[in-house]
Amino acid sequence: MTKKVVTKDKIKFFKGSSNRIVELQKNDGSITWFKEGVFDAWNHLESVMALNLLGYKKEKDLGFDYLKKNQLKDGSWYGQLGSTVKFDEDSGAFTGEESDAGSFIRDTNFAAYIATASWHDYLVNKSKEDLIKLWPTIFNAINFVIGNQSLEGEIRWAAKDESAPNDDALITGCCSIYKSLISAIKCAKILDINVDEWKQSLEKLGYAIKNKPELFDRTWDSKQRFSMDWYYPVLCGLISKQDAKEKLFSKWETFVVDGVGCKCVEDQPWVTIAETAELAIALKKIGENKLAKEMISYTHQWRDDEGAYWMGRQYELGVFWPKERPPWTSAAVILAYDAIYELSNGSSLFLDDLL
Repeated sequence: MTKKVVTKDKIKFFKGSSNRIVELQKNDGSITWFKEGVFDAWNHLESVMALNLLGYKKEKDLGFDYLKKNQLKDGSWYGQLGSTVKFDEDSGAFTGEESDAGSFIRDTNFAAYIATASWHDYLVNKSKEDLIKLWPTIFNAINFVIGNQSLEGEIRWAAKDESAPNDDALITGCCSIYKSLISAIKCAKILDINVDEWKQSLEKLGYAIKNKPELFDRTWDSKQRFSMDWYYPVLCGLISKQDAKEKLFSKWETFVVDGVGCKCVEDQPWVTIAETAELAIALKKIGENKLAKEMISYTHQWRDDEGAYWMGRQYELGVFWPKERPPWTSAAVILAYDAIYELSNGSSLFLDDLL
C-alpha cells in the first residue's frame, strides 16, 4: 500500500491546532488538558494520534515513550478526572491549579486506548518494528482492562481505589474499550500472537452492551442524557449500519443543533466541539457522507485566531464555555477530518471494525 502523505494545505489549515497540542506537550512527553492542567492517558493519546497523522514524528514518539515509562505494574496509568478539579465559574475557565488536583483513578477506558493509538500508528507509518516496541505496553494494558471485566461481560469503569469505589460500568467507556479491543487484536494479528482470551472478552463485552442495559449505571444516575451514550455504540462498531441509522436519527433533534454542533447533554444549550467531531465520524461510518461533512464543517467556526479549537460553545449566551482550548479537542477535529476526507493511511481507524 502506498503511504498517503497529508498535503501541505491541510497541514497549514490545522497549523494552529497542531501548534496548540505541541505547546502543551511537556519535556517528558505528556500532553495535559491545559498548561499545568489535568492529565489522562486517553486524551493524551487522542492528541498523539493527531500529531502522528500530521507528521510530527518526534512529538508522537515522545508521547508513546511517556506512557511506556510511566505504566503502572498492573498495566494501567493514573489519570485525573477533569470533573473533580477547580473551576472558576466567573471566568468560565479552570483555575490553573490542576496539575496535582482532583481525583486520581486507574480508568479502564483510558488504559485500553493505547491499543487504538498503536494500531493507528501502524496504519499511518506501517512500522512493524515500532509496533513490536509498543507491544508489551499494549499487552499489559489490555490484560489490566479485561481483569476488570465481570462474568456478565461489562467492564468496571475504573479499578477499585479510594477515588473509584463504585463497582459500575459506563456505556460510553465500554464502547470505547470495545473499539480498543478490536485494535489490540489487530495489533496481535500483525505480530502473529494468539490472543483468544481477548477475542472472548470482546464478544462478551459486545453482548453486554447490546443486550444487558441493567449492567450499566447501576450506582449513579443514568448517563443517557449525554450524547456520547447515544452515538458511541455507532462510532465503535457495535451496531449494524441500518440499526445505527435508526439510532442516530431517533435522537437527532435531541442532540443536534443545526449550524452549531452536537450538544454534550440533552438539556443544556451547550455544544462541544469534540463530540461534534466524533458524531461526524459516526455519520461517515454509516454512509451519511454529506451529513458527516456538514457536521465537521460546524466545528471550524469555533476556532481561535490562531486556529486552535475551543472546548465548547454555550450558544444561547453566545460564549465559549469552558473558555479553554484543550489539545484533545483540536485532535478530535483532526482525526474526524482524516476519517471523512481520507488524508492519511490512518483514516480507516474508526471506520473499519473487521477482524
